[in-house]
Amino acid sequence: MSRHSNTDTNASTVGESRRLPLALERGLPALDGATLRAHVGLLLVVCLMALPLVIAALISFGTRATFTSVSELSLETAARNYHEVLFRYDMGQYMLNSLLMSVIVVVGKLAVSLLAALAIVYYRFPFKNAVFAVVLLTLMLPVPVRIVPLFQLAADLGWANSFAALTIPYLASATTVFLLRQHFLSIPVSLVESAKLDGVGPLRFLAFVLIPMSKGMIAGVSVIMFIYSWNQYLWPLLIVDDQSMQVAQVGIRLLQGVVESGDIAWPLLMAGSIVTLLPPLAVLIIFRKPLLETFGVE
Repeated sequence: MSRHSNTDTNASTVGESRRLPLALERGLPALDGATLRAHVGLLLVVCLMALPLVIAALISFGTRATFTSVSELSLETAARNYHEVLFRYDMGQYMLNSLLMSVIVVVGKLAVSLLAALAIVYYRFPFKNAVFAVVLLTLMLPVPVRIVPLFQLAADLGWANSFAALTIPYLASATTVFLLRQHFLSIPVSLVESAKLDGVGPLRFLAFVLIPMSKGMIAGVSVIMFIYSWNQYLWPLLIVDDQSMQVAQVGIRLLQGVVESGDIAWPLLMAGSIVTLLPPLAVLIIFRKPLLETFGVE
């Protein structure tokens, strides 16, 4: 018996001595008191931030805004709520409009910003630095200041109730031009000289050299632009009167007008909020790595 015990003890000791180097080889952090407190604190912050989302998801599974037990929540009720939101109250159409608007804005904004950054970095023209400074100054103009003249311009052009009004005013972005300019400046000059010697034109240099070398940056700014476009509320609310052309954020506002038994239909409103959250969340998860690389976060 004692022999088995000694054998088990020795085996356990050998096992521990083998597990410790493996943990070290995998780069696991030392879990001292300060690290443990930091992890617990971060976990509490994450739970606190996720609490409104969890409450919204739970309400969307019920028939009322308040419930006293989990038994009041059911998958059948949730399926009915989400089906009504998507098809009866047209959230599916609003989300499709938002998706189309966001894709057009991202593609158009990338095209404009890539050409602008290419001109600022690789072209020589008078007052180049002043032009770049003017581009950056547009960052200081808040959206509410531009809303009235922009609305008047779109109305005069006859763009009301159209995707032209929803997308074209947002095709220029000083932030994207700035980020791409800074990235292009980090590309070695020797590549530019080699392209010139090989007779590569500016657009071919952009398409076959700069864009492949900037995939991470382009993916990162695309995620930011997609989420920004998806969350547009004020401008679509002003420029679009036709309800079939509205976007998801305005659709949530319209859901607040749905009344059941004399009260706001909170389960439908929460279901609409959850489905509206899913597309940008999916984009954020898929392109998480290039987004973090864009901001130099590890």
